[in-house]
Amino acid sequence: MSFVFDIQAGKQANALGKYNQSVQNRNALIREQEAEAIEKQNEFDIARFDQQFTQMQGQTKTAVLTSGAELSGSGLNVLRYNAQQAEIEKDILDYNSKVSQSQKVEQANFARIQGSIARREGKIAQLGYYAKAGESLMRMFPPGGGA
Repeated sequence: MSFVFDIQAGKQANALGKYNQSVQNRNALIREQEAEAIEKQNEFDIARFDQQFTQMQGQTKTAVLTSGAELSGSGLNVLRYNAQQAEIEKDILDYNSKVSQSQKVEQANFARIQGSIARREGKIAQLGYYAKAGESLMRMFPPGGGA
C-alpha cells in the first residue's frame, strides 16, 4: 500500500515545484518594478539637478554682472564651464541609473530561470514518486499473475 503514499508525495512534489516557480515569478516582477522605480528616480534627480543648475547659473551671472564685469571673456568662460560640467554630471547620473536598472532586469531574468528550474525539479520528483508507486504495484501484481 506504499504506492498510495508515493502517489500523494508525487502530487505534493509537483505542487511544491509550482509554488516555488510562482515565488520566483513574483520576485522577478518585484525586480522589474524596482528597475522602473530607479528610472523614475533618475528622471526626478535630473529634473532637480537642472533646477539647481539653472539657479546656480543665475547666481553666477548676477555675481559677474554685479562685479562690474561684462558677460564675456572669463565670466562667459565660467558659465560655459559650468554648463559642460552639468552635462557631464547628468550623464553620470543617467549612466548609474541605467546600470542599476540593468542589474534589476538581470535579477528578474535570473529569478524566472530559478522558477523554471524549481518547476522542472518538482515535475521530476513527481515522476520519480510515480515510478516508485508503479514498482510497488508491479511487485504486488506481477505480470503473468505470480499470485
